[in-house]
Amino acid sequence: MDREFVFKLIILGDKGVGKTTLTYRYVTGLFRENLKQTIGIDIFSKFVEFEDKLFKFQIWDFGGEERFRSILPKYCTGADVALILYDIKNMISYEHLPIWINIVKENTKNIPILLIGTKNDLKKYREVPLDKGMEIIKTYNLNGFHEISSLTGDNIEKIFNEVVNILIKEHTLGE
Repeated sequence: MDREFVFKLIILGDKGVGKTTLTYRYVTGLFRENLKQTIGIDIFSKFVEFEDKLFKFQIWDFGGEERFRSILPKYCTGADVALILYDIKNMISYEHLPIWINIVKENTKNIPILLIGTKNDLKKYREVPLDKGMEIIKTYNLNGFHEISSLTGDNIEKIFNEVVNILIKEHTLGE
């Protein structure tokens, strides 16, 4: 490995959808219940080796409460990729997706956006059908869609591997 690549990844969505839980699971490999609510923003780092390259993710976890939305444009600056989350058992979090998508699109330079449905271990309580996620990615021309579980770890590595692949393509790091 001859070079380290640093990327800013922003994670947005309504409060309670699992942004901090996903980030904690990815960074530590552990699930933790009852993580404190993010006040404003928390920043995490994780190093990932992928295809003989070292990536450092700066993961910016934004508080999902409406009172924090005014600070988002400033903190979106310089982002390389966005994950926008909704809770599959909370229709309101799904209905708010256009707000989050527009915040990213209006305050970044056309960065890749992945849509993430959280808490897929609780499918029996599902309010948002799977095909609704597909509708959003088509409507807004997003780069991908996955449902995950931070509890079980389902699809966590998959989404971050997809992020790395997208970044390799976007920044022509494959050469």
